[in-house]
Amino acid sequence: MPARRSARRTLAALVTGAAVAAGAWLAVVPADAAPGDEPVPTAPGVHPGVQTRTDGAQCTSNFVFTDGDDTYLGQAAHCSGTGGSDQVDGCTAGSLPLGTPVEIAGASRPGTLTYNSWLAMQDAGESDPDACAYNDFALVRLDPADAATVTAAVPVFGGPTGVDTDGTRPGEIVRSYGNSELRGGVTLLSPKIGTVVATRGGGWSHDVLTATPGIPGDSGSAFLSADGTALGVLSTLQFAPVPASNGVSDLARMLDYARDHGAGGVRLVTG
Repeated sequence: MPARRSARRTLAALVTGAAVAAGAWLAVVPADAAPGDEPVPTAPGVHPGVQTRTDGAQCTSNFVFTDGDDTYLGQAAHCSGTGGSDQVDGCTAGSLPLGTPVEIAGASRPGTLTYNSWLAMQDAGESDPDACAYNDFALVRLDPADAATVTAAVPVFGGPTGVDTDGTRPGEIVRSYGNSELRGGVTLLSPKIGTVVATRGGGWSHDVLTATPGIPGDSGSAFLSADGTALGVLSTLQFAPVPASNGVSDLARMLDYARDHGAGGVRLVTG
C-alpha cells in the first residue's frame, strides 16, 4: 500500500528513509547521473520548490503554470487532503474545498486552491482505478502581486523545457528538488538524482529510486526527465513491488485531465 508523503507523516518516516538511502539507494544511481551542466542558483521569491502550507500540511511546489490570465503553482492534490496518510484513492478521499487559502513561501500573500484532481474526479464520477490511484495534482493561484515576480526555473537543475509526453523507461535518469521542513532549512539534500525502475497504472505513475530519500514534506515536488522536460509530481512512497521507491505521478496525463475537468487552457511555464 502506498502512503502519501506530506509533512503529516511522522519523524520516524524520515529516520527510516535515511537508513534506506544509506544502503541500497545509492547503489542504483550511476556516477555520471548528473551531466556537467552549470547549477542553476535558487532565485528569491516564488519559484518551483518553495514550500506550501495548506491548513497546516507542508508540501513542496512543483512547476509554474498559466492559463493566459492567472499564474499558478502546482502541488499534489493530497496536500489538501483531510484524511490519513493511508487514504490514497483520489476518487473517495476527503479534501479541503476549492477556494482554500494556501500559504506560499516567498509570497507576499496566500494563494488560492483553484483546482484539485481528487475533487475533479469525484465530481466527474471517475471510475478508472488507475486515475483514482495516481491522479494527484492541484493548482494554487498566485496573488497578482506575486505572479508578477514568479520565476519558473527548478532550483539547481533548471528547466523545465516542456512537458514530457512520452513517459519513461527503466534505467532513465531523473532529477527532483524536495523542500521538506524536516530538513530544518538545510538544503544540501534537497536536490535528488534518481533512476526510473518501473511504470505502472497504464502510464499514470513511475517508480523512481533516488540517491537521497524523499521525505515527508517533499510531497508534490517536481521530477524532471534527463532532457529537462517536466515528467511528474512526487506523490507516494511505494512499499511494493519496489520497496522505498518514489511514486511519481505523470504530469502529462494529469494536465490533460485538468484541462478536461475545470482547469481550462492551463499550460506549463518553461524555465
